[in-house]
Amino acid sequence: METPANTSIPSTTKFYSRAEVATHNDSKSTWFIIHNSIYDVTKFLNEHPGGEEVLLEQAGKDGTEPFEDVGHSSDARQMMEPYKVGELVESLLYADVIGNSSGSWSSWLIPVVLGILATVVYRYFIAAR
Repeated sequence: METPANTSIPSTTKFYSRAEVATHNDSKSTWFIIHNSIYDVTKFLNEHPGGEEVLLEQAGKDGTEPFEDVGHSSDARQMMEPYKVGELVESLLYADVIGNSSGSWSSWLIPVVLGILATVVYRYFIAAR
């Protein structure tokens, strides 16, 4: 699936669902997710310093936590870039929800109503004394 036209992400970025990534879970096609980015490491299996088994364990899954637990260097993070094939579609949806809600009326209406309610309750109890 291609990027929607109304976003600021370049149109060359491809988006995949978790279900799509999950189908690439063996040594013939090894994909995983790290920080909402999708990587195809099939050609890197034999070159990985930790062995291909480590990558195959995460194939088709979100490998962010194991990746961070190992403490990969900045060089390792740079080596990943050529293997990036896209982004997780859910991350785009989440960014849109956050971006669109920041200026909406509900972001200020609820605190205002709660403030007015607190003022009324406070005045009622003070006046009752």
